[in-house]
Amino acid sequence: MKVDLNSDLGEGAGHDDEILSLVSSANIACGFHAGNPASIFNSIRSAKEKGVAVGAHPSLDDRKNFGRSEMQLSAAEAYALVAYQDEPCQATRRPL
Repeated sequence: MKVDLNSDLGEGAGHDDEILSLVSSANIACGFHAGNPASIFNSIRSAKEKGVAVGAHPSLDDRKNFGRSEMQLSAAEAYALVAYQDEPCQATRRPL
């Protein structure tokens, strides 16, 4: 049996490189609850270099409460939030 050890990263905490040495996959914060363009890009780049699988970690548009405030969203609004936040992950797949 193979176990996937996963961690939420890209939040700007400053220890992503150390954690990436321990995990097999990482959910990268997409910027609404935590992180910024530089931390997101650096985390994804480091994960690629270490052979760690990457997933997007979208959230509600609520940085003040770390994405944990209850919000009433339509299905279209929720889809738009996720699609918008996933773009940094998709952008890193393209060559510079």
